[in-house]
Order: sequence, then structure tokens, then C-alpha cells
Amino acid sequence: MKHRVILHSDANCFYASCEMVLNPELRDKAVAVGGNEEERHGIILAKSEKAKRVGVKTGMPLWEAKNLCPDLIIVPPHFEYYSKFSKLLHKIYERYTDYVEPFGLDECWLDVTNCGVDGEIIAEEIRQAVKDELGLTVSIGVSFNKVFAKLGSDLKKPDAVTVISKENFKEKVWPLPVSDLLYCGRQTTQALLSCGITTIGLLAKAPLDFITRKFGKNGHSLWVFANGEDDSEVAHKDYYVPPKSVGHGITCIENLVNDEEASKVIVSLSLDIGYKLRKEGLHAGGVSLVVKDENFTHYSYQTKFEATTQDEGLLSKEAIKLLKKNYPWVFKIRALTVTAIAIETTDTPVQQDMFFDYEKQDKRKKLGETINDIKDTFGKSAILPATVLDEKKMPKKRQEDTVLPGIMHK
Repeated sequence: MKHRVILHSDANCFYASCEMVLNPELRDKAVAVGGNEEERHGIILAKSEKAKRVGVKTGMPLWEAKNLCPDLIIVPPHFEYYSKFSKLLHKIYERYTDYVEPFGLDECWLDVTNCGVDGEIIAEEIRQAVKDELGLTVSIGVSFNKVFAKLGSDLKKPDAVTVISKENFKEKVWPLPVSDLLYCGRQTTQALLSCGITTIGLLAKAPLDFITRKFGKNGHSLWVFANGEDDSEVAHKDYYVPPKSVGHGITCIENLVNDEEASKVIVSLSLDIGYKLRKEGLHAGGVSLVVKDENFTHYSYQTKFEATTQDEGLLSKEAIKLLKKNYPWVFKIRALTVTAIAIETTDTPVQQDMFFDYEKQDKRKKLGETINDIKDTFGKSAILPATVLDEKKMPKKRQEDTVLPGIMHK
């Protein structure tokens, strides 16, 4: 049986590297992409290799990063450019195969099984092409499955190719910490450690019935991954996976002190969600609200709808209800996130309810489509509810809204 040849390409320090291409004066310096302290997005979103070497980490407050690295240069994010670089990376990958599956803006799996060329040779060609044509570097893992290909891209950085084969995976993979395994999150890692399972090898050698009984389906999958038996396919470049949720979050310039102020923010966030749902042909079956208070404590609430919707008015109305019903207001609110959940496509069959007002729903749908047309022509701010025109508590630039759903900061 022919072995699959899977690559995983990871663009090194992607956001920071893109900034260095856009501004060559930043090259070979300690650079970090960071939020706006005035708008209270004061954390590191990405860092260069030089900044990484002195201990600067993603998610670190700007002041702490500056203490570690006094000469750190902090630049604001330009997500529109990162998206363009991501598309250019994909163009290079697609010279070799149509099976290119993104994993965020900066990572991709490629299935090059039928290219007729050794996988390591293809990886080296891609690595050099990215450097020559885009001024970026990538680390590429070459293996016989997706999980080990990703592990390979993590083993040697930056600007490197690592091969994990059927012959050497026990030597290269099994000594690694179990936390290095794809989809082994923090809680699962702690649970495995409590059982004495510290490495991928120990997980692979553990009895499958014990792992499944202790950790369920996720444990079974991790055991399969650890033993090199992952058989998941690399998706075709044109394959579209509908999102499971569509949301927007915001950190306000000033803390919110009452329901009225928080409601204005919720309405504003819901506007963008409704626009996105209609644009993508999606319907929401419910809404969730996440509240972060001034002490950085998170509260999460959610509710389901009688029928699916694209209506931002219903989204905001129900999210405001969640806030008023559940949030105790012991502390002021620092940040809010509204998310449309239980997403369905427009062609999903719907069980009709004889008591539901579908005529009203159709009118709201037509109104929403008209709103989208106006926004596409004149800009997203062309139509705003009167309730959000007072921007006292709103940020000057809605930075978090430019991040695409599902994209992880690196």
C-alpha cells in the first residue's frame, strides 16, 4: 500500500515577519505586534524570533514585554496585509497540489502523495520559494499523516524541514511531552499527567481501554494519534467548512457601569454579526454572551431561539436579556463578546411551527438584505441604530473585529 506524503507548513512568527517585509527597517530587531494600550488591547499578539529569545510571549502585557526587552519595537496589527500574505503562501503551495488545508492564516497541510517527487524535496522547494518570493520563512514537517507532519513543523524552527517517517517516529515523537500532541489541551494534559502519562510514547503504550474509559472519545483519538494511526484526509483547497459560530468581541476604552451602556455595545457587536450571517448565507439558532469584568473574570451565558435567524435585532435583544437576567453587576464590565451559535446554512431543512410568525421573519430577512446592500455600497457605518450613536464607551478603532472567526493569534 502506498504511503501518504503529508506536509505541514508553518510560517515563522507570521504577523511580525509580515511587518518586517512591509518595513525592512524592522529586520533583525526585537519586534512585537501588539494591541493599543489607549484602547486597552495592551497585549502581545505576535513576536519576532529576537524578541522570543529574550522571553517575550504571545498574550503578555505590553509593559511586561517592555521590561523584559527594553528595546522592543511594538507595531500595531495590520490584519488585512496578513490575509494577503496568507493567500500568496497558498498560491505557492498550490503549485504542487490542490489538496491544501489551512489551519489558521499561517499554517497549512498539503497532501503531495501523488506528486511523483520525494516529500522532503518538495518541502525544500517550498521553503526556498517562500523565502525568495515573499521574504518570509516557513518550517515544514514531512510525514505520513497530518498529526506527525504538524509535530515535524514544530520540532525545528525557524526556516527548516523535518521528516518524521514510519521508521523513525518512535525515536522522534515518543520522547516529546504529551502536551505537544495536536488537540491535547491544557486540561487533558493535566489529567494525563495525573495518571503518570508525561510523554507521547507513554500515551501510545497505555492500554487503549483505560484511556478510552478515562478520557472518552478525545482520549481514544489522542491514543490513535500517538501511535501514528491518524488517517484524516487533507481537504481540497476549494472545500468550505461552515463555521460553527460567528462572533465579535470588544474591549471598551472605559469600564461599563450599567445595563444601558452594555446594551449599546451589544447592539453594535450584533450589527456586524447579522451582516456576516447574511453575507455567508448562514442562520443562527441561538446567541451567547461572554462578559469579562474589571478583574478579568469571565462569565458566559447562552440561549436558543424558536427559529433560526440572521436578524441582528433578535441577536442583540436576546443577548441583552441574558445580560440583564444573569450579570450581577458586582464589578464593572471591561469587555463583551456576542456570538451567534448553532449555525446552519440557508439550505438546511427546517421543521415548521404552526404558531411561529414566518411572515414577520420574511419581512425582517428582506430588510436585512437591503441593509447589507446599503453597507456594501456605502460602507458598514452607513446604517447605525440610534442607540449606538453615543460612542462614549465605544473604542476608537474596533481592532478585535478585524480578526476572522477561528483564526488564532500567533
